[in-house]
Amino acid sequence: MPLTETRLRALKVKDKSYKVADQRGLYVEVTPAGSKLWRFRYRVGKIEKKLSIGSYPEVSLKQARDATYEARQAVASGGDPALEKRKRKIREEFLTAQTFATVAREYIEQFMVQNGRAEATIIKANYFLDQLAPAIGNRPINDIEPFEVLAPLKRLEATGKHETAKKCRSFAGRVFRYGVATTRCKADPTSMLKGALVTPRATHYAAILEPRELGGLLRAIDDYTGYIVTKFALQIAPHVFVRPGELRHAEWHEFDLIDGVWKIPAGKMKARRPHAVPLSKQVVGYLTDLAELLGYEGYVFPSARSSKRPMSENTLNAAFRRMGFSKEEVTAHGLRATASTLLNESGLWNPDAIERALSHGDSNAVRGIYHRGKHWDERVRMAQWWSDHLDELRAGGKVIKARFG
Repeated sequence: MPLTETRLRALKVKDKSYKVADQRGLYVEVTPAGSKLWRFRYRVGKIEKKLSIGSYPEVSLKQARDATYEARQAVASGGDPALEKRKRKIREEFLTAQTFATVAREYIEQFMVQNGRAEATIIKANYFLDQLAPAIGNRPINDIEPFEVLAPLKRLEATGKHETAKKCRSFAGRVFRYGVATTRCKADPTSMLKGALVTPRATHYAAILEPRELGGLLRAIDDYTGYIVTKFALQIAPHVFVRPGELRHAEWHEFDLIDGVWKIPAGKMKARRPHAVPLSKQVVGYLTDLAELLGYEGYVFPSARSSKRPMSENTLNAAFRRMGFSKEEVTAHGLRATASTLLNESGLWNPDAIERALSHGDSNAVRGIYHRGKHWDERVRMAQWWSDHLDELRAGGKVIKARFG
C-alpha cells in the first residue's frame, strides 16, 4: 500500500538496510544509521537503474512523488534521469573548479601567448588580472554576477584610475567570452556594465612640436651622461619614430645595416602586422657604433641588469626627467607625434607615406613583403631627409617652414 507521512515517521531502524515501497517505482530505504533515503527504480531497455531523490524529511513524500513523476516522464521520452543527474553533478564540480583566475590565466597563455601577442600586451593582461583577482579571482566563473565585477572597478575609479578601470572591464569581458566559448560559463556579465564607469578624458602623450625646442632636446640627448645604451636609444628614437615598446624590444637579427632596413615582426607590432623601417645613414651609424660595444646578438637595447632582457619601459622617460624635461614637456611615445607633426607641416611628403611610416593602417603584411609596399621609395627618401633635418636642428641651423598646397 502507498506510504503516508505517518508511516514514514514510524519506520524503525534495523540492523540492516531495508526498503519500503510507495508506488510507481518509488520507495524509501531505511539504513542502520537511521537515514530514510528516497529511491526511484526504473528500466532503460533491459537494464534496471535507480535514481537517488534525497532523504526524508528534507524531501517530503509529495516532493519525492513529484520528482518521481518528472523522472518517469523523462524515461518515457527515452531519457535516463540517473545518467543526467550524474552528468549535472560532474559539470557542477567542473564549473566550481573553473574560477575566474583559472580561466583568465588559460586565456592569457593559450589565446594571447600562443597567438604571438606582444610581450607588453601580455604584461598588461596579467596586471589587469591582478587588479580583479582579489574580488573575483577565486569565484567560479559561471557564478559571477555583474555587481561582483563592478565592485573592484569602482575601487579603481575611486583612486582616479579611470582608464585602468575601463581596460580592466574590457579584459574581464574578453575572459568571460572565452569562458562562454569553452563552455565554462553561460554569459558575459560585464556586458551589463556599459555606462557604469566614468569615461576617461582622452589624453595625449606630451610632445615637442616646435623645431627650435626639438633642437634643444637633441642637444640635451647628446650631453646625456647616463647608461651608454640608454643614450644610443635616445639618439635613435627621434629618427625612427616607432613606438617605445617596439624600440626597446628590437633585436639585432631584425636589422639589415647594409640595405638600411629594420624588419619588425608582427608579434611585436600593435596592429599584429609586420612593419619595416627604412634606416637613414645617421641611424645606421648609431647602430654600427652600438654594435661595436655589444656585438650583433640579442637585444639591441638590453637592460643594464641583464643582457637577456630588454631595457625597461620606463627607461627613456626616466632619462628625459633626469635631463630636466617634465612629463608635460616630452615623452618617448610623444616623439612619434613630433615627427608626424613636423613632417606634415613641411609639405614635402605624401600624408599617406607619413601614416605608413607610423605603421598606421599598414596593409603591406597581406602581401607578406616588408619593404616593397606602397610609398616605400618615398619613405626611404623621407627617412634620410628627416635625419638630415634633425642634424640641422641639433646644430641650431635652419628651420623648415610649413609649406601647404
